[in-house]
Amino acid sequence: MSGGTVMAGRRGAGRRGPVPAVRARWRGLLLAAALLAACAAPFQLVPFRVFQLTMVLVYTVALIGLNLLVGHAGQISLGHGAFFAVGAYGTAVMMVHGGWPYPVTLPVAAAVAFAIGLALGVPATRLRGLYLALVTLAIAIFLVPLLKRFESVTGGSMGLTLAKPRPPAWSGLAEDQWLYFLTLAVALLALAVDHGLLRSRVGRALHAVRDNETAAEVMGVRLAFHKRTAFAWSAMFAGAAGCLYTWVIGFVSPDSFTVNLSITLLAGLVVGGLGATWGPLLGGLFVMFVPSLSQDVNKAAPGVIFGLLIIVVMYVAPTGLAGLVRRAAHSFGRTLRKG
Repeated sequence: MSGGTVMAGRRGAGRRGPVPAVRARWRGLLLAAALLAACAAPFQLVPFRVFQLTMVLVYTVALIGLNLLVGHAGQISLGHGAFFAVGAYGTAVMMVHGGWPYPVTLPVAAAVAFAIGLALGVPATRLRGLYLALVTLAIAIFLVPLLKRFESVTGGSMGLTLAKPRPPAWSGLAEDQWLYFLTLAVALLALAVDHGLLRSRVGRALHAVRDNETAAEVMGVRLAFHKRTAFAWSAMFAGAAGCLYTWVIGFVSPDSFTVNLSITLLAGLVVGGLGATWGPLLGGLFVMFVPSLSQDVNKAAPGVIFGLLIIVVMYVAPTGLAGLVRRAAHSFGRTLRKG
């Protein structure tokens, strides 16, 4: 290799070298700004808007689990709302019938959902595609009649009402602000756990299963084990989200956890961006605000408007809103470099 070629290569490497560091610095600044804005929001907004943002965080936690299962493990699920209901009803039963303090209900609800997800993940080891989707759909369908049947425990069709967590005196926060910060803390913890999983051997195995099951098995990946654990982790996040839902709403009923919830969560994740870091948050915004906006536009056909909005978003952004934001950021970066 000639000296000129070596020097040219070094100059090229020098030009490319700072780019990852610059990107990492920008990501850090954006994350810090987003966290600062999230902490300031409940002090600047009216209680109803704070409640809406709290529900966005609740759905974000649920979608983190669904993204792990569908976006990273490649396993389709139409029953995610059932695990959400497990966490919600488990929390309500513990607080109403058992008198448990609310902080204890979160890890218990998440653990119960994890165990149920591990058991119900058995079909994932033998089924795939449409067949797996139908099995998970069946789970969501029979949940509502099951909740109505055990009236002495679940309250039947009337549901259960419970007291919302009250802020401690030292916090100086209103109830809606306290619930917001509790949910924000759990959402950040869920993001950290999800990030750790995806960067570990578990995450690499899930990506291998998603990309090519045959190749993954040849490389020594235990398909059945990782498919089941993907369902279990996904259910755990959904159970935690269900617990938060019960804290925030203070009421649970079977009609809140119909098949529509599972379908809406999956639609929200697809719109937000499958496999994307920001997909669950963007999906949570979609799940929270789009149905209400559809209702405001036309009270007679909110479902039609909701469906049309999904079609429009997917046409404009086939990789989801996260992909659209990513492309816009890249274009902005190229413009800055040219300038």
